[in-house]
Amino acid sequence: MAGIGDFSAKGLDGREVPLADFAGKVLLVVNTASKCGFTPQYEGLEALHRKLAPRGFAVLGFPCNQFGGQEPGDEAAIGAFCSTKYDVSFPMFSKVEVNGAGAHPLWRWLKGERPGVLGTEGIKWNFTKFLVNRQGEVVERFAPTAKPADLEGKVAALL
Repeated sequence: MAGIGDFSAKGLDGREVPLADFAGKVLLVVNTASKCGFTPQYEGLEALHRKLAPRGFAVLGFPCNQFGGQEPGDEAAIGAFCSTKYDVSFPMFSKVEVNGAGAHPLWRWLKGERPGVLGTEGIKWNFTKFLVNRQGEVVERFAPTAKPADLEGKVAALL
């Protein structure tokens, strides 16, 4: 059975990052965008990351431009936006596709592990979130409307 540690993804710097680097941590994997109505969730994601990182938690951000073209920038622009606007310190990765034939293998796996409403696998919009336990297993999927602060209890229960 696959786990999140079996995958890798490119960081914003273009370097391949084995997700095994996060072994033993509780993770919140999120598809992000800089020009979305949910973009202010970066603030909550960062607050959650800073508060719980010392206990073994990390947010992993995956920019995606598949929903309304809301992540048009390149990696440098994404990094600058996240840093200057939201002071993001959690790991951000290169832009990925989360749906369709070009979907990143990690996102194909996440969707298969925790389908959405009525068993649909497709990601419906930016800021869909997947909670992964310390064993690398997906335990829950959250809609874009789920506020990061509202997830703190579920994250803390896994720490």
